[in-house]
Amino acid sequence: KQWYQRRVRGEFFANNKLQYLMFDELKNYSRGGQGGFLPAMKQIANVAALPGIVKRSIALPDVHAGYGFAIGNMAAFDMDNPEAIISPGGVGFDINCGVRLLRTNLFENDLAPVKEQLTQTLFNHIPVGVGSKGMIPMGARDLEEALEMGMDWSLREGYIWAEDKEHCEEYGRMLQADPTKVSARAKKRGLPQLGTLGAGNHYAEIQVVDEIYNKQAAKRMGIDEEGQVCVMIHCGSRGLGHQVATDALTEMERAMKRDNIVVNDRQLACARISSEEGQNYLKAMAAAANYAWVNRSSMTFLCRQAFAKLFQTTPDDLDMHMIYDVSHNIAKIEQHMLDGKEKTLMMHRKGATRAFPPHHPLIPVDYQLTGQPVLIGGTMGTCSYVLTGTEKGMQRTFGTTCHGAGRAYSRAKSRRNLDYLTVLQNLKDKGISIRVASPKLVMEEAPESYKNVTDVVNTCHGAGISDKCIKLRPVAVIKG
Repeated sequence: KQWYQRRVRGEFFANNKLQYLMFDELKNYSRGGQGGFLPAMKQIANVAALPGIVKRSIALPDVHAGYGFAIGNMAAFDMDNPEAIISPGGVGFDINCGVRLLRTNLFENDLAPVKEQLTQTLFNHIPVGVGSKGMIPMGARDLEEALEMGMDWSLREGYIWAEDKEHCEEYGRMLQADPTKVSARAKKRGLPQLGTLGAGNHYAEIQVVDEIYNKQAAKRMGIDEEGQVCVMIHCGSRGLGHQVATDALTEMERAMKRDNIVVNDRQLACARISSEEGQNYLKAMAAAANYAWVNRSSMTFLCRQAFAKLFQTTPDDLDMHMIYDVSHNIAKIEQHMLDGKEKTLMMHRKGATRAFPPHHPLIPVDYQLTGQPVLIGGTMGTCSYVLTGTEKGMQRTFGTTCHGAGRAYSRAKSRRNLDYLTVLQNLKDKGISIRVASPKLVMEEAPESYKNVTDVVNTCHGAGISDKCIKLRPVAVIKG
């Protein structure tokens, strides 16, 4: 096979342990032991050969093999270059999969007497699992409006508070969204799923503040001391986003033949940004991103209702304000400095999180002095982190950092090597309440299946691309 030459260098951030896992994946592939994806290191190199890419093909410490782009890969494409491309493989099938964090004025000792009851109440309120259907009333017209309006729809319908929008990336709405570019099949899949968690690595967790590294930044987020209770929601655009990606890949294969675009891996199917296929995907992807924000907003509403019901008060009295909402599977047009000049770039962040520094115009007033909050979800039963964006990250990675732990073993290998009863017992031994819709699938999400999230976060902190702010420890987990 004739390989298309790279245009820029590939680069990845890792400590010794994480580097070993990267090379081990490559060795496995060389011995013929890899599954359906190329190893992450080869994928980083393949992305470096895509038309219009600038600076570097950058991988974060949680990087692992994915469809087309590695999960944890960031790449920027020059919008002024007519050959620059957009690739669904650089966004992922779960468009705008992301994390939302709510704070409360409760503390761990307030939870102790009612922890099991609260976990069950939350599980009863939030539909979870494969094929789960939402409790939020939604007709075909509502869906069209939600795809176009994002969190503005949720605000109009009374599911969120006005200030929630201020604390959300893109303010919870991508303006280029066009519901007419979303296929009927995608809409059919998305209609019953709004307000549902789904399965896989998605979760809702009740967490407590375990450690505060930056008290000033934490205070701006409403986190005053250790032991404070928070809620983290991790989910995306469900079947609708998956279908949008699938539809676009089919269209883009045709566009590649027409425009003679050559790539090293057919999973990197793409189209020129300026082409009809490229623009159609951007508009449909934005609509799917809006759907994901409405989905997380619907679960925010259900979560606030669950807490209010159990503690017999209002969400407002429980101070259940949203700290922030970040996306880690998305493509967006952003302004960045490149070689001393301001450039308009198409940013692909797949399994990577935006991390803008203090004083950046696109982050809320509340966080102008501290930098954008960056939410890093751990694996089931392990800690999560809140980081903040840095100026150094802006220069080195276009304001991008990690998104979570990142898989160390495939789902199939996890199912072969782990026992679900042992995984559940280990969580109980740590004092973590758990409710799962599919207990036999929990070994896929066991901590042993993932890289150590603390290694990932410390690597980003050490490299200066984001700063540690808060460490969160789970006390209850809701999963599909």
